[in-house]
Amino acid sequence: MVRAPFQVFVIPYHVTNDGTIYYALLKREPSTGGYWQPIAGGGEDNETPEQAARRETFEEAGIPADSEFIRLDTRSSIPVVDVCGFLWGEDVLVLPHYCFGVRVECKEIKLSSEHTEYRWLTY
Repeated sequence: MVRAPFQVFVIPYHVTNDGTIYYALLKREPSTGGYWQPIAGGGEDNETPEQAARRETFEEAGIPADSEFIRLDTRSSIPVVDVCGFLWGEDVLVLPHYCFGVRVECKEIKLSSEHTEYRWLTY
């Protein structure tokens, strides 16, 4: 596996019958920071950002890759040193950061070992 030069963020969301929207945040395992965030990860080999988002979502939360994903307009950059050092050489200083939403019908998440807990929250 070769690490691709981009990051993804995936925000799971659930819409109740009355229209209330809940968003899931996952708590990172203490040795990797212990902070709360959406699903996050990087691309592998020749994956597109959407393929990476689907794979990371399944690996980290057990949400099926064939779920309804939405590519958000939001896009940012993240310093490469905050992710994996200078893996692509000293000229690559920032990585594009693509954001997605994934609609889930069942609010049960199957966490990977990267996370210790999750919460569903309203905005």
